[in-house]
Amino acid sequence: MTFGSQIAWDDTVLPFQLDRSDIRGRVARLDGLLDQVLAQHNYPPAIEALVAEAALLTALIGQTIKLRWKLSLQVRGSGAARLVATDYYGPTEEGAPARIRAYASYDAEKLVPDADPFPQIGTGYFAILIDQGQGMTPYQGITPISGGSLSSCAETYFAQSEQLPTRFALSFGRSRLAGQDERWRAGGVMLQHMPKASPYASGEGGSGQDGLLIAEDILSEDEGEHWGRANMLLDTVEEMELVGPQVQPTDLLVRLFHEEGPRVFDAQSVQFGCSCSADKVRESLSIYSAKDIGHMTTDEGIVTADCQFCSAHYEFDPATLGFEATEPPDGNG
Repeated sequence: MTFGSQIAWDDTVLPFQLDRSDIRGRVARLDGLLDQVLAQHNYPPAIEALVAEAALLTALIGQTIKLRWKLSLQVRGSGAARLVATDYYGPTEEGAPARIRAYASYDAEKLVPDADPFPQIGTGYFAILIDQGQGMTPYQGITPISGGSLSSCAETYFAQSEQLPTRFALSFGRSRLAGQDERWRAGGVMLQHMPKASPYASGEGGSGQDGLLIAEDILSEDEGEHWGRANMLLDTVEEMELVGPQVQPTDLLVRLFHEEGPRVFDAQSVQFGCSCSADKVRESLSIYSAKDIGHMTTDEGIVTADCQFCSAHYEFDPATLGFEATEPPDGNG
């Protein structure tokens, strides 16, 4: 196998199913996408790590949903890492890539450079928001920050909000391949028990310690046995197997789950992409009066806006903004 074929899996999400265990899953590899996301900002390493983990989770979760438009993941905390936000835009047509963008807001004075990233979130919440587009009611699910990682928060979210036992194994960080500069790479596996009508959905069922749902609350005895076996197999995965590129996702699935009957489906490519535009910024400013727009106008006589995700810079004539605009936009920003 050539090196070129090895890296063909970068920036892809591969869906699979374990037929023996009635478990579905995803394998994600992020490379150039993650570099582009993080290149938009000069984050400290701890914040970079949180953004990388959130982007990887977003790639895995977004691909599990029959998404017509956008899935968002948000982490809000009381600590140095105040906000981590990601968006996953579903493919617009068959064979098109999905798009991911991400950014973070942090308090530099509170940040402890050498400390682990996750505790620097503090108390707060982990949320998943699904917007299926115009005319559809948005969905939002929230769970408190808990565990020792964002992936633990995501597992708790699925157990509590969706009654779906879910497991993530992730690896991410800077690495250097032969002949290349150091860059970000990330990879992960997501396991999830197939949805079913459960007793808990009708108000029955119990909860684990501290009132949190665990797999045993949701699954039957046989299902729990299958789920436990799949998790033990996933526990044997190594970090370099997750991030690649030496081990292809298909080879990884065979190595981990060959006795579970893994079956793969078409891979979904993902790329960095932002939905911002001058028209959208103008629309967001349409709720303001001429007086409000005046307060936003710089000494140079323009209104400026910067996209938090991609750092795009926009400039506007204040006379074309707000619901009291006196001049039509000229179409140039």
